Amino acid sequence: MHGANLGTLLRTCDAVGACLAVPPFGWVDEAVARGNTLRRSSCVHRVGDPLRWLAAERAGGARVLGVELADEAVRLADLPAARRRTVMVLGHEATGIPPEALDLLDGAVEIPMIGTGTSLNVAVAGSLVLYRLAGLL
Repeated sequence: MHGANLGTLLRTCDAVGACLAVPPFGWVDEAVARGNTLRRSSCVHRVGDPLRWLAAERAGGARVLGVELADEAVRLADLPAARRRTVMVLGHEATGIPPEALDLLDGAVEIPMIGTGTSLNVAVAGSLVLYRLAGLL
């Protein structure tokens, strides 16, 4: 289920100058290591309580964006590059962002899909949005 997605996402974070914040679950360290082929240490924040951390980031002035299907979501192509500290929230591929985290979002971005799939894996979705926020797409 977790495969190499977090390590792959960490490589994208490194490519665009971002950090990866991860929850305190037992499988996280192995998942980050599995897809990580970087030769030097990377910016990874271990977040004890993700909801409290998101609330603190938002209170500190960060924009909190979720990658989620929502009525008010901005299409990826219309998402402007980040001009201030921005936190991107990714949920589970099947269930999305947990409801208790949705209240902490300032907005949502959706990735349009033409095919029959209902979602992209977290590494692909996160990478697309990170590159867009970094102004590289």
